[in-house]
Amino acid sequence: MILPGFLLFVFHFQLASPTSEPWSLCPSGCTCQKVLRYVNCSNALLCHVPESLPRDTEHLDFSGNNLTILPAEGFSSLWKLNVLLISTSNVGEIDDGAFNVLENLWRLDLQRNNIRQLSNSFSIGLYSLSELILSHNNIVTLGSHTFQYLDNLQKLYLSNNQILEIQNRAFQSMTRLRQLHLQNNHLRNLSNGLFFMMQNLEILNLQGNRISLIDSAVFISLTSLTMLNLAQNRLEHIKFKTFLTIQTWGTHIFLAENNWTCDCELQRVFGKLRLVQRLTVDDYESVICLEPPALKGLPLASVDTQLCVAETVTVLVITLTVFITVVAAIVMAERSRKKRTGKHWTEESEEFESQD
Repeated sequence: MILPGFLLFVFHFQLASPTSEPWSLCPSGCTCQKVLRYVNCSNALLCHVPESLPRDTEHLDFSGNNLTILPAEGFSSLWKLNVLLISTSNVGEIDDGAFNVLENLWRLDLQRNNIRQLSNSFSIGLYSLSELILSHNNIVTLGSHTFQYLDNLQKLYLSNNQILEIQNRAFQSMTRLRQLHLQNNHLRNLSNGLFFMMQNLEILNLQGNRISLIDSAVFISLTSLTMLNLAQNRLEHIKFKTFLTIQTWGTHIFLAENNWTCDCELQRVFGKLRLVQRLTVDDYESVICLEPPALKGLPLASVDTQLCVAETVTVLVITLTVFITVVAAIVMAERSRKKRTGKHWTEESEEFESQD
């Protein structure tokens, strides 16, 4: 009978141990599910992160609160966290070291807050992070060191911010990134080196920005790209070699709703682009002319065969005009030469006769 008594003692000890006790002291406004290691504090009117959260929490939902600031080491006791959701919580500031100990975190949701800036130490501790959601904030600039510790990140959502500038090397550490969502920001150009070292990137969404200039080698590192969305920007022209640097087979490209100037040059770019078997312009039929005024509102596909005709006719007219002018000049010169030669012979004949 001694052995069963010992086991009973161990059982009671485990129930009273510090690792299990916090689950019975769930913070006010939260619900705690020990079996799932899940704490739900969403819409609990919280203004700060409670200190009494169970230490072995793996999934924590803080959505819909009023946190304002995420303090340094605010989650210092939650080193087992895998998922942290803090969307729509009025977060405007993230202190340095806020995520220092979250080395097991693989999903962080900070969408729909008031974040304007991410410091250089923002990503410290997030070494295992696979998915980062920062959509619908007020971020203006992405610095060159903002994401420097996100070596394992695979999905980055930055849509619907105010991003004007992305410094070169901002994404250089994210060599495993597969999806980059930057739609509905204020980007104006894409410079060479911006996507350096992102050889695993499959989806690049740049729809709804203000892009008017794209450097010809900006996509050269994207050797796994399957979708490139440049729709709803301010492109007027684009170089064929810009897309030719994309070496992935089966890349789908979206280019509708830009400020296209439909001329022979643009027709040639799209004509060549459609002949490249590894690339597909999915919305070619929706590429609409903005300029010149005579073609405004017309699909490029409906006029593309005519755009170079006028240019060809103009070239032929100019060539023919030059040819006729040159021939006329030659004829005139020949006539003038013959006239001078005839006059010279007449003068010589008259002089010879006078000597006789």
